[in-house]
Amino acid sequence: MAIEDDTKRLFYEFECIRGNWSVRELKRQIGSLYYERSGLSKDKKKLAELAQSKAEAAEPKLEIRDPYIFEFLGLKPKEVMSESLLEDQLLDNLQEFLLKMGHGFCFEARQKRILIGDSHNFVDLVFYHRILKCHVLVELKLEKFSHENIGQLNTYVSWYKKNMMTEGDNPPVGILLCTDKNHALAEYALAGMDNNLFVSKYLLALPKKEDMQRFIEEQMKEMQN
Repeated sequence: MAIEDDTKRLFYEFECIRGNWSVRELKRQIGSLYYERSGLSKDKKKLAELAQSKAEAAEPKLEIRDPYIFEFLGLKPKEVMSESLLEDQLLDNLQEFLLKMGHGFCFEARQKRILIGDSHNFVDLVFYHRILKCHVLVELKLEKFSHENIGQLNTYVSWYKKNMMTEGDNPPVGILLCTDKNHALAEYALAGMDNNLFVSKYLLALPKKEDMQRFIEEQMKEMQN
């Protein structure tokens, strides 16, 4: 494992053996800062039981993927450092950040549930942009950028285009935020926009990728400090 700290590596080795984690589950636990949350938790045993009860073991079974979340912001001593609490803290900051950009963002929903086929999916943040006259979907991923990530966001954008657009609306746009340690990456999903001038208009009105990356990296530095 790419973990230099001996104590931290031993912690994950022990937990991985104890729970018979799959490789993906081990990566997810590292990404969720399970080690750091355990260090800050007042009830480490309860946190360990919770983490193990939700862990994916390395054996064939039906794969059910929960929504990915950020879990690195606002770490404070709690009885159990739950993932939902950390997700809320990050989304609150990101939501405030986008609204302060002053480019026409109108907040509409968070953890917006949409039904695609027979599967329920959740969009982290949904805005309506009054200048561009379109929906803006924001997805958070605590992992490296992958085609799977952008594919998922593009699916949500396409669903909104088909099911949520009304007369006078422009096609929706998606913002994907990924992070790997101290590096943040912002990508846009522009589904169904063949007109290059139209795409350029979207990109001029939306937050710059550099601003989004800077925001995420600043939040990560606050946690590390």
